[in-house]
Amino acid sequence: MKRRAAKSEEPLRRERIPGIEQYNSHIDRRTAQNGPLLFSAFVAVMVFLAVFGATSAVAGAFTVWGLGAAFLVAWAATMAVHIAMQWEKVVVFRLGKFSRVKGPGLYFTIPFIEQTALKADQRIMVTGFGAEETLTSDLVPINVDAVLFWMVWDAKKACLEVENYYNSVSLAAQTALRDAIGRASVSEVAIRRNQLDQELQEIIEERTSVWGITVLSVEIRDIVIPAELQEVMSAEAQAEREKNARMVLAEVEKDISAMLVDAANVYEENELAVRLRTMHLLYESVKGSGGTVVIPSAYSEGFSDGALDKAIDGLKAGK
Repeated sequence: MKRRAAKSEEPLRRERIPGIEQYNSHIDRRTAQNGPLLFSAFVAVMVFLAVFGATSAVAGAFTVWGLGAAFLVAWAATMAVHIAMQWEKVVVFRLGKFSRVKGPGLYFTIPFIEQTALKADQRIMVTGFGAEETLTSDLVPINVDAVLFWMVWDAKKACLEVENYYNSVSLAAQTALRDAIGRASVSEVAIRRNQLDQELQEIIEERTSVWGITVLSVEIRDIVIPAELQEVMSAEAQAEREKNARMVLAEVEKDISAMLVDAANVYEENELAVRLRTMHLLYESVKGSGGTVVIPSAYSEGFSDGALDKAIDGLKAGK
Protein backbone atom coordinates (compact mmCIF):
# COMPACT_ATOMS: atom_id res chain seq x y z
CA MET A 1 0.00 0.00 0.00
CA LYS A 2 2.84 2.40 0.80
CA ARG A 3 4.51 1.72 -2.53
CA ARG A 4 1.27 2.38 -4.38
CA ALA A 5 0.79 5.61 -2.45
CA ALA A 6 4.31 6.71 -3.28
CA LYS A 7 3.75 5.93 -6.96
CA SER A 8 0.51 7.88 -6.99
CA GLU A 9 2.20 10.89 -5.37
CA GLU A 10 5.04 11.03 -7.92
CA PRO A 11 2.88 12.18 -10.87
CA LEU A 12 1.42 14.90 -8.66
CA ARG A 13 4.87 16.18 -7.82
CA ARG A 14 5.89 16.17 -11.45
CA GLU A 15 2.75 18.02 -12.49
CA ARG A 16 3.27 20.62 -9.78
CA ILE A 17 6.40 22.15 -11.30
CA PRO A 18 5.01 22.74 -14.82
CA GLY A 19 1.90 24.22 -13.20
CA ILE A 20 3.86 27.24 -11.98
CA GLU A 21 6.55 27.32 -14.65
CA GLN A 22 4.12 27.42 -17.55
CA TYR A 23 3.91 31.19 -17.02
CA ASN A 24 7.63 31.74 -17.60
CA SER A 25 8.29 34.52 -20.07
CA HIS A 26 10.84 32.62 -22.17
CA ILE A 27 8.32 29.80 -22.70
CA ASP A 28 5.17 31.79 -23.37
CA ARG A 29 5.92 34.77 -25.59
CA ARG A 30 2.66 36.54 -26.34
CA THR A 31 4.21 39.24 -28.57
CA ALA A 32 4.89 38.39 -32.21
CA GLN A 33 8.60 37.85 -32.99
CA ASN A 34 8.37 37.70 -36.80
CA GLY A 35 9.08 41.39 -37.44
CA PRO A 36 12.85 41.00 -37.98
CA LEU A 37 12.31 37.93 -40.16
CA LEU A 38 9.87 39.76 -42.41
CA PHE A 39 12.26 42.70 -42.65
CA SER A 40 15.17 40.43 -43.64
CA ALA A 41 13.00 38.74 -46.26
CA PHE A 42 11.95 42.13 -47.62
CA VAL A 43 15.59 43.30 -47.82
CA ALA A 44 16.63 40.08 -49.55
CA VAL A 45 13.88 40.34 -52.18
CA MET A 46 14.49 44.02 -52.90
CA VAL A 47 18.26 43.59 -53.18
CA PHE A 48 17.86 40.48 -55.33
CA LEU A 49 15.50 42.27 -57.74
CA ALA A 50 17.73 45.34 -57.90
CA VAL A 51 20.93 43.39 -58.58
CA PHE A 52 19.26 40.99 -61.00
CA GLY A 53 17.68 43.87 -62.87
CA ALA A 54 20.99 45.75 -63.02
CA THR A 55 22.96 42.75 -64.31
CA SER A 56 20.29 41.94 -66.88
CA ALA A 57 20.30 45.55 -68.07
CA VAL A 58 24.07 45.59 -68.39
CA ALA A 59 24.28 42.21 -70.12
CA GLY A 60 21.23 42.90 -72.23
CA ALA A 61 19.73 39.49 -71.43
CA PHE A 62 19.15 36.95 -68.66
CA THR A 63 22.42 35.32 -67.51
CA VAL A 64 23.27 32.67 -64.98
CA TRP A 65 26.09 34.83 -63.65
CA GLY A 66 23.65 37.66 -63.03
CA LEU A 67 21.29 35.33 -61.17
CA GLY A 68 24.15 34.02 -59.01
CA ALA A 69 25.39 37.54 -58.26
CA ALA A 70 21.87 38.61 -57.26
CA PHE A 71 21.56 35.68 -54.83
CA LEU A 72 24.99 36.38 -53.35
CA VAL A 73 24.37 40.10 -52.82
CA ALA A 74 20.90 39.44 -51.37
CA TRP A 75 22.36 36.97 -48.91
CA ALA A 76 25.09 39.44 -47.88
CA ALA A 77 22.44 42.16 -47.42
CA THR A 78 20.40 39.99 -45.04
CA MET A 79 23.58 39.43 -43.03
CA ALA A 80 24.44 43.13 -42.93
CA VAL A 81 21.12 44.90 -42.37
CA HIS A 82 19.03 44.13 -39.27
CA ILE A 83 16.39 45.63 -37.06
CA ALA A 84 15.85 45.28 -33.33
CA MET A 85 12.44 45.61 -31.72
CA GLN A 86 11.71 48.44 -29.30
CA TRP A 87 12.26 46.24 -26.24
CA GLU A 88 15.49 44.62 -27.50
CA LYS A 89 19.17 45.34 -27.05
CA VAL A 90 21.57 43.57 -29.43
CA VAL A 91 25.10 42.59 -28.44
CA VAL A 92 27.45 42.58 -31.44
CA PHE A 93 30.81 40.76 -31.53
CA ARG A 94 33.63 41.46 -33.97
CA LEU A 95 36.01 38.59 -34.61
CA GLY A 96 34.93 36.95 -31.36
CA LYS A 97 35.35 40.06 -29.19
CA PHE A 98 32.72 42.39 -27.78
CA SER A 99 32.18 45.33 -30.12
CA ARG A 100 29.01 47.28 -29.20
CA VAL A 101 25.39 47.19 -28.06
CA LYS A 102 22.83 48.33 -30.62
CA GLY A 103 19.08 48.78 -30.81
CA PRO A 104 16.29 49.37 -30.94
CA GLY A 105 15.75 50.09 -34.62
CA LEU A 106 17.99 49.64 -37.63
CA TYR A 107 21.61 48.51 -37.23
CA PHE A 108 24.32 47.14 -39.49
CA THR A 109 26.96 44.44 -39.18
CA ILE A 110 29.88 43.44 -41.36
CA PRO A 111 29.13 40.01 -42.89
CA PHE A 112 31.44 37.23 -41.70
CA ILE A 113 33.32 39.72 -39.48
CA GLU A 114 30.64 40.67 -36.99
CA GLN A 115 28.00 38.47 -35.41
CA THR A 116 24.92 39.07 -33.29
CA ALA A 117 25.75 37.32 -30.02
CA LEU A 118 22.58 38.09 -28.06
CA LYS A 119 19.24 39.84 -28.38
CA ALA A 120 18.33 40.76 -24.82
CA ASP A 121 14.65 41.33 -24.10
CA GLN A 122 14.42 44.28 -21.70
CA ARG A 123 10.77 43.90 -20.83
CA ILE A 124 9.65 42.66 -17.40
CA MET A 125 10.07 38.89 -17.25
CA VAL A 126 8.11 36.39 -15.17
CA THR A 127 9.69 33.25 -13.74
CA GLY A 128 7.73 30.75 -11.71
CA PHE A 129 9.72 28.56 -9.35
CA GLY A 130 9.01 26.24 -6.44
CA ALA A 131 10.52 24.30 -3.57
CA GLU A 132 9.30 20.71 -3.35
CA GLU A 133 9.34 18.87 0.00
CA THR A 134 11.69 21.44 1.55
CA LEU A 135 12.40 21.04 5.27
CA THR A 136 11.83 24.01 7.56
CA SER A 137 13.93 24.71 10.65
CA ASP A 138 11.56 22.51 12.70
CA LEU A 139 11.94 19.65 10.16
CA VAL A 140 8.52 19.95 8.51
CA PRO A 141 8.40 19.24 4.75
CA ILE A 142 6.40 21.88 2.86
CA ASN A 143 5.83 22.83 -0.77
CA VAL A 144 6.12 26.48 -1.77
CA ASP A 145 5.42 28.11 -5.15
CA ALA A 146 6.56 31.65 -5.94
CA VAL A 147 6.69 34.10 -8.85
CA LEU A 148 9.70 36.26 -9.71
CA PHE A 149 9.46 39.51 -11.70
CA TRP A 150 12.77 40.70 -13.17
CA MET A 151 14.32 42.48 -16.16
CA VAL A 152 17.65 42.86 -17.98
CA TRP A 153 19.11 46.33 -17.52
CA ASP A 154 22.61 45.63 -18.94
CA ALA A 155 22.65 43.49 -22.08
CA LYS A 156 26.45 43.37 -22.17
CA LYS A 157 26.69 41.76 -18.72
CA ALA A 158 23.84 39.39 -19.50
CA CYS A 159 25.80 38.18 -22.51
CA LEU A 160 29.33 38.09 -21.09
CA GLU A 161 28.87 37.21 -17.40
CA VAL A 162 26.49 34.25 -17.60
CA GLU A 163 25.92 31.52 -20.18
CA ASN A 164 22.10 31.36 -19.97
CA TYR A 165 20.57 34.08 -17.84
CA TYR A 166 17.02 32.69 -18.09
CA ASN A 167 17.93 29.39 -16.45
CA SER A 168 20.42 31.03 -14.10
CA VAL A 169 17.77 33.37 -12.69
CA SER A 170 15.36 30.48 -12.18
CA LEU A 171 17.92 28.31 -10.40
CA ALA A 172 19.15 31.20 -8.25
CA ALA A 173 15.58 31.96 -7.18
CA GLN A 174 14.86 28.33 -6.35
CA THR A 175 18.04 28.01 -4.30
CA ALA A 176 17.30 31.22 -2.39
CA LEU A 177 13.77 30.00 -1.64
CA ARG A 178 15.04 26.69 -0.23
CA ASP A 179 17.61 28.49 1.94
CA ALA A 180 15.01 30.93 3.29
CA ILE A 181 12.59 28.12 4.13
CA GLY A 182 15.32 26.15 5.87
CA ARG A 183 16.02 29.07 8.22
CA ALA A 184 12.40 29.56 9.30
CA SER A 185 9.82 27.42 11.10
CA VAL A 186 6.63 26.31 9.40
CA SER A 187 4.56 28.85 11.33
CA GLU A 188 6.93 31.67 10.36
CA VAL A 189 6.74 30.68 6.69
CA ALA A 190 2.93 30.71 6.82
CA ILE A 191 2.60 33.97 8.76
CA ARG A 192 5.61 36.04 7.62
CA ARG A 193 4.88 35.84 3.90
CA ASN A 194 5.60 39.51 3.18
CA GLN A 195 8.89 39.40 5.07
CA LEU A 196 9.85 36.25 3.16
CA ASP A 197 9.10 38.00 -0.14
CA GLN A 198 11.38 40.89 0.79
CA GLU A 199 14.14 38.58 1.96
CA LEU A 200 14.03 36.56 -1.26
CA GLN A 201 14.12 39.71 -3.38
CA GLU A 202 17.24 40.97 -1.63
CA ILE A 203 19.05 37.62 -1.88
CA ILE A 204 18.21 37.07 -5.57
CA GLU A 205 19.05 40.70 -6.41
CA GLU A 206 22.48 40.27 -4.84
CA ARG A 207 23.19 37.20 -7.00
CA THR A 208 21.80 38.50 -10.32
CA SER A 209 23.03 42.11 -10.23
CA VAL A 210 26.46 41.00 -11.54
CA TRP A 211 24.65 39.53 -14.56
CA GLY A 212 23.05 42.86 -15.45
CA ILE A 213 19.66 41.72 -14.13
CA THR A 214 17.51 43.49 -11.55
CA VAL A 215 14.76 41.87 -9.50
CA LEU A 216 11.56 43.90 -9.26
CA SER A 217 9.59 41.75 -6.84
CA VAL A 218 9.12 38.23 -5.50
CA GLU A 219 5.66 36.99 -4.51
CA ILE A 220 4.87 33.75 -2.67
CA ARG A 221 2.03 32.16 -4.62
CA ASP A 222 1.13 29.07 -2.58
CA ILE A 223 2.24 27.29 0.59
CA VAL A 224 1.20 23.65 1.02
CA ILE A 225 1.54 22.15 4.50
CA PRO A 226 0.97 18.41 5.20
CA ALA A 227 -2.66 17.64 6.02
CA GLU A 228 -1.92 16.07 9.41
CA LEU A 229 0.08 19.13 10.42
CA GLN A 230 -2.73 21.42 9.29
CA GLU A 231 -5.06 19.71 11.78
CA VAL A 232 -2.55 20.13 14.59
CA MET A 233 -1.98 23.81 13.76
CA SER A 234 -5.74 24.37 13.57
CA ALA A 235 -6.24 22.81 17.01
CA GLU A 236 -3.37 24.89 18.39
CA ALA A 237 -4.84 28.09 16.94
CA GLN A 238 -8.28 27.23 18.35
CA ALA A 239 -6.77 26.62 21.79
CA GLU A 240 -4.93 29.92 21.60
CA ARG A 241 -8.13 31.78 20.71
CA GLU A 242 -9.99 30.10 23.57
CA LYS A 243 -7.19 31.07 25.94
CA ASN A 244 -7.41 34.69 24.80
CA ALA A 245 -11.20 34.65 25.18
CA ARG A 246 -10.93 33.33 28.74
CA MET A 247 -8.36 35.98 29.61
CA VAL A 248 -10.58 38.73 28.26
CA LEU A 249 -13.55 37.33 30.21
CA ALA A 250 -11.47 37.22 33.39
CA GLU A 251 -10.46 40.85 32.90
CA VAL A 252 -14.12 41.83 32.44
CA GLU A 253 -15.15 39.92 35.56
CA LYS A 254 -12.40 41.66 37.49
CA ASP A 255 -13.62 45.08 36.37
CA ILE A 256 -17.24 44.21 37.18
CA SER A 257 -16.34 42.96 40.65
CA ALA A 258 -14.43 46.18 41.36
CA MET A 259 -17.44 48.22 40.28
CA LEU A 260 -19.77 46.14 42.48
CA VAL A 261 -17.50 46.71 45.48
CA ASP A 262 -17.65 50.46 44.89
CA ALA A 263 -21.46 50.32 44.58
CA ALA A 264 -21.75 48.28 47.79
CA ASN A 265 -19.74 50.92 49.67
CA VAL A 266 -22.09 53.62 48.43
CA TYR A 267 -25.20 51.61 49.40
CA GLU A 268 -23.74 50.92 52.83
CA GLU A 269 -23.33 54.64 53.57
CA ASN A 270 -26.72 55.71 52.20
CA GLU A 271 -29.89 53.70 52.91
CA LEU A 272 -31.95 55.87 50.60
CA ALA A 273 -29.72 54.91 47.69
CA VAL A 274 -30.45 51.25 48.40
CA ARG A 275 -34.19 51.91 48.32
CA LEU A 276 -33.95 53.87 45.06
CA ARG A 277 -31.89 51.10 43.48
CA THR A 278 -34.46 48.51 44.63
CA MET A 279 -37.29 50.51 43.11
CA HIS A 280 -35.35 50.92 39.85
CA LEU A 281 -34.69 47.19 39.58
CA LEU A 282 -38.36 46.49 40.30
CA TYR A 283 -39.39 48.90 37.57
CA GLU A 284 -36.99 47.42 35.03
CA SER A 285 -38.24 43.89 35.76
CA VAL A 286 -41.90 44.68 35.01
CA LYS A 287 -41.45 47.34 32.32
CA GLY A 288 -41.09 44.98 29.39
CA SER A 289 -43.22 42.06 30.59
CA GLY A 290 -46.28 44.03 31.69
CA GLY A 291 -46.52 42.14 35.00
CA THR A 292 -48.09 43.32 38.25
CA VAL A 293 -46.30 43.82 41.53
CA VAL A 294 -48.31 43.66 44.77
CA ILE A 295 -46.94 45.92 47.51
CA PRO A 296 -48.53 46.16 51.01
CA SER A 297 -50.25 49.54 51.52
CA ALA A 298 -49.66 51.92 54.40
CA TYR A 299 -53.22 51.28 55.66
CA SER A 300 -52.41 47.65 56.39
CA GLU A 301 -49.29 48.71 58.21
CA GLY A 302 -51.51 50.66 60.61
CA PHE A 303 -52.88 47.44 62.06
CA SER A 304 -49.51 46.25 63.16
CA ASP A 305 -48.80 46.03 66.89
CA GLY A 306 -46.39 48.93 66.87
CA ALA A 307 -48.85 51.19 65.11
CA LEU A 308 -51.71 50.31 67.49
CA ASP A 309 -49.55 51.06 70.51
CA LYS A 310 -48.62 54.44 69.14
CA ALA A 311 -52.32 55.25 68.46
CA ILE A 312 -53.37 54.32 71.97
CA ASP A 313 -50.62 56.39 73.51
CA GLY A 314 -51.77 59.34 71.43
CA LEU A 315 -55.36 59.03 72.61
CA LYS A 316 -54.28 58.86 76.25
CA ALA A 317 -52.20 61.95 75.86
CA GLY A 318 -55.19 63.81 74.37
CA LYS A 319 -57.36 63.06 77.43
